[in-house]
Amino acid sequence: MHQDSAPDVVVVAPDPSWTVRGEGLAEELHVLLRPLALHVEHIGSTAVPGMAAKPVLDLQVSVRDLAEAEAAFAGPLAERGFVLTQYRQDHVPAGSDDDPACWAKRLWSRQGHRGLDVNLHVRRSGSPNERLALLFRDWLRAHPEAVPAYARFKQVLAQAVPDLATYADVKDPVVDLVVAVAEPWARATGWQPCTTTTARPVAPRR
Repeated sequence: MHQDSAPDVVVVAPDPSWTVRGEGLAEELHVLLRPLALHVEHIGSTAVPGMAAKPVLDLQVSVRDLAEAEAAFAGPLAERGFVLTQYRQDHVPAGSDDDPACWAKRLWSRQGHRGLDVNLHVRRSGSPNERLALLFRDWLRAHPEAVPAYARFKQVLAQAVPDLATYADVKDPVVDLVVAVAEPWARATGWQPCTTTTARPVAPRR
């Protein structure tokens, strides 16, 4: 790593335990946050077998109303070490004419707790950002041949950028490219977003 690289931009080799830990935490949070939490999913790179990643679990909570969820989740999540961050908006993919309000979210973070750090993304059920997170994960799970290239991109990027914000800004357009390829696959296979706390098997390629 370059000596001027930020210590918070660290991409490590894949750990098979990430899947078990992510799914276990998803189940725990679903019990804690229901009935407003319609379902909780382990998303992001740690949810993709063989993917190098930042050692941070990303989970997605799907809700009907963000403001209602923010108020109701504040106490239970704070008791478990989660802090509400300032982030209220996801990146809108290049070429999309969506109203940015459609990509609203709430984000809680837990750092320095036992186990891995956690990012908890709360998104509206049926929203485009909820769907994108699941499609991105499921496409990579169904295309393991693409995993080494994306993992290598992240490892090189982590060594080249000065901070986590720059890392995210550079990575977002690459995610857009993956999703552009994933959308035809979703149509061809009849893929649909998961609606349970535990990820279902992805549809086979045709």
